[in-house]
Amino acid sequence: MNIHRDKLIEFMRKNKIVTSSEVAKHFKISWNTADKYLLELAFEGRCERIKKEGVNLWFLK
Repeated sequence: MNIHRDKLIEFMRKNKIVTSSEVAKHFKISWNTADKYLLELAFEGRCERIKKEGVNLWFLK
């Protein structure tokens, strides 16, 4: 995750709000891996998640 953390944060800065699917497609990784990376950032307090209509929306704090 350390290698991807900076790239993921930069991607989130550019797009403001992202979904796990968008992250997975952009970085060419599985949805589960993308969700795991985003959850790790949330546990560190770097981003937050809003669940809306069955979709997780992620954004930086």
